Amino acid sequence: MGIVWMIVIGLIAGAIARLIVPGKENFGIIWTAILGIVGGYVGGTVGSLVFSPHHFTLQPPVKHAFIGAIIGAVILLVIYKAIRARV
Repeated sequence: MGIVWMIVIGLIAGAIARLIVPGKENFGIIWTAILGIVGGYVGGTVGSLVFSPHHFTLQPPVKHAFIGAIIGAVILLVIYKAIRARV
């Protein structure tokens, strides 16, 4: 059940990130979910570097996981757009 939950939260976080970052991207539902899932790992890693204590785990605390996933997905989407604009 953990994988299904991760996909659902990733999809929601990716969709919110796409609403926050201006512009239109032709991502499907699968890429939006992947954006949110990977964004969760990016957000968790950045959060563990910025805030104390510094724990590197694959599963951040539940209360920060959703916000971290949104922030990480926004970071990834901005980087993607910057790279795509240069090409």
